Amino acid sequence: MSQTTAQSSSHPKGLWILFGTEMWERFSYYGMRAIFVLFMTKALLFDKALGSQIYGSYTGLVYLTPLLGGYMADRYWGNRKSIIVGGLLMALGQFFMFLSGSFHTEPIAPMLMFVGLGFLILGNGFFKPNISTMVGQLYPQGDKRVDSAFTIFYMGINLGAFFAPLVTGYLGDTGNPDDFKWGFLAACVGMLLSVIFFVALKNKYIVTPEGEQIGSKPNMERKEIETNTEVASKKIDMKQILIWVGVLIVLFNVFFFALDLDLIGTFIFSLTIVAPGFIISDPSLTKHEKDKIWVIYISAFFVIFFWAAFEQAGASLTYFAEEQTDRNLFGKVVPASFFQSINAVAIVIFAPIFVWIWGGLGKRNLEPASPFKQALGLFLLAMGYLVIAFGVKGIDPSTKVSMGWLISLYTIHTYGELCLSPIGLSMVNKLSPARLASLLMGVWFLSTASANKFAGTLSSLYPEEVKVDRTIDNGIDVTQLDKLATFKLNDSVWNANPKDNSLIPLVNIQTTKSLTNNKVDSIISIDATNNTAKVSNFHLKLIKINNKNFDRAVVIDNGAKLITQETTERVKDKVPVKETKLQVWNLHPEKPSFLGFKIESLYNFFMVFVFMAGASSIILFFLSKRLLKMMHGIR
Repeated sequence: MSQTTAQSSSHPKGLWILFGTEMWERFSYYGMRAIFVLFMTKALLFDKALGSQIYGSYTGLVYLTPLLGGYMADRYWGNRKSIIVGGLLMALGQFFMFLSGSFHTEPIAPMLMFVGLGFLILGNGFFKPNISTMVGQLYPQGDKRVDSAFTIFYMGINLGAFFAPLVTGYLGDTGNPDDFKWGFLAACVGMLLSVIFFVALKNKYIVTPEGEQIGSKPNMERKEIETNTEVASKKIDMKQILIWVGVLIVLFNVFFFALDLDLIGTFIFSLTIVAPGFIISDPSLTKHEKDKIWVIYISAFFVIFFWAAFEQAGASLTYFAEEQTDRNLFGKVVPASFFQSINAVAIVIFAPIFVWIWGGLGKRNLEPASPFKQALGLFLLAMGYLVIAFGVKGIDPSTKVSMGWLISLYTIHTYGELCLSPIGLSMVNKLSPARLASLLMGVWFLSTASANKFAGTLSSLYPEEVKVDRTIDNGIDVTQLDKLATFKLNDSVWNANPKDNSLIPLVNIQTTKSLTNNKVDSIISIDATNNTAKVSNFHLKLIKINNKNFDRAVVIDNGAKLITQETTERVKDKVPVKETKLQVWNLHPEKPSFLGFKIESLYNFFMVFVFMAGASSIILFFLSKRLLKMMHGIR
């Protein structure tokens, strides 16, 4: 009797194999993510809005392709083959990111980056839904250990996410744009370790309680308890496909033309609606199955608002850490990328406590059902943003605040994540018909895709007092302004003629000195209209946060814009080469708006997330009782 009890209370060894595989894959993903927006803004010289949109599109597509990977695993490949193929594709993607970092000063760098992102997006689609699905298959039907198993599995995710920013940030986020490539290479090595670990140990340990190999066959061939094999293998009606293709076309036109979304956002949001509709319209589904699937869909809808706010960590919160957080610690400056480890280490610390809490409540039949836990997660997310909103209220944009505010936000968000994310994975596993397990896991990640794309859109609303503008008003691209590097401090400054884009000299140059933080900055002011344009100390402080080493600057457009020049020396082909970086700064950028609400400050920006997450929490809480009935006894 005691032996049986001991066996039933412990977890199968296969869980730890999946734990290790996912840990190294997440090391790769979060390591790259930690330095991604910094790479785009510091090495490729993209502005924040463009970097945020690319970040949102990338992370959105990363969570969109699991729908394809889940379908392939369910019908053709099985989980194991999908994981291996996906892992190798992601390793290749990280290598292309390394190449992009290696040639970041060359015109080919953006193209290499986009190729790398493409492989990462496709590879993640095959990897992500299939490894999550295999966790649930390690246990017999109805086993109460599944929730704690997913929480343990989630600890593996966050153990990798904890080490990743520290390693890639240490190697890549050094202040030297040339070093980003080493961070990407470390992410590549981590992905290869994940694949090697899985391939070496899968056959021995990843088995069912009866000893059968898990994931070696397509999920369509698994025995179905709720339905018979004949129904499970029924072919999809062609009429059904045509109907939903038509719906996809209509939605695509609405999002793209009527709502003016970009192409990637249009595709993600359209598919987020059509794919669940296509699955739920399957005539082979019973009423109980449909009820359970609707619970997954409704929960997934609210999860969108959670992750849209939570995933600011990779974009707007990284900007905040870089520019407005005092990162001095014991005489050294903490890299901005390191802050992304806070959430992960908090998960590792607090996940066992949450396992203990849920387990203790479960023994007393007091454990909240999954929808209630998710509502609590959204509430805690809102509280995290409320804390940092008060931390920045009334603060000058050039003033840096204590690290404590950002640490508090990440810690509170961790509590919310532990209430929502691992519980959500477990809920999808318990509510999905076995023949659609990976596909519905893909739908769950599809909601995360929409959330991440939405997160990029929200991050682009980050308010700025000064903003990098890659073009001057007359249409000359900043990448073509290298001729400005030829001017001398006491010579003519050349500007573009708005009529024919030829270069003409401007006169009446005045050299002024501005004292900023006990350091003298040389600023060249141009008097083209007998009114000398100057730059305020306030603007200089903000620009110096982003471009600490510029050695001269030119004011244009009567003080509306500033061109900064930074000259650095690097070794190329064993020969020292001087390189010039030029950035065009808009000194009076237009403030963004969201649903008619003008975002004038960081306080306004963070309050958007407070209201969004708070409202979602309240609505989901009142829906929870109805959702619980639709789960038909599953909690």
